[in-house]
Amino acid sequence: MSTAQDTLRVRIPIAQRSRNGRPRIQPPADYIPETDNGTDPHVLRNFAQAWSWRRRLESGEVDTIEDIARSAGVTHRMVGRMLKLTYLAPALLEKLLLERVPPTVPVKELAIVADMDWPAQARVLITG
Repeated sequence: MSTAQDTLRVRIPIAQRSRNGRPRIQPPADYIPETDNGTDPHVLRNFAQAWSWRRRLESGEVDTIEDIARSAGVTHRMVGRMLKLTYLAPALLEKLLLERVPPTVPVKELAIVADMDWPAQARVLITG
C-alpha cells in the first residue's frame, strides 16, 4: 500500500481532438518534435488502395470503375478520384511514400493536383 508521500503525479498538457471521426491526441501548441512523423497513415493507405485498384483494372481482374466501387463498398466517383493518385509525378511519389515527406494539401485535393503537370505538382505538394 502506498502513502501520499510515495505517490508521484505527472501532468502532461495534451488535448484530444477528432480527426476523420476518430479520437486523436494532440500535443501542446508549443511542442516541437525532434523528428517529424512524416506522411499520415491515412494518406499511405489511400495510395496503397489506389495502386491496388489500378493493378486490378490493368490486369483485367475487373472491367470498370463501377466494379471496383461495388466490391469496395464506395462510390464510383471516389474510386475515380483515388485512381488519380497513381498519376502523380514519380519524384513526388518517392518523396511522399519513401521519404515520408507530408503533402501540403489534404488527400481529397491530391486528385486535383494529379491533373497538373509534374513540375506544378512539385510546387504545390512539397514544402521547403
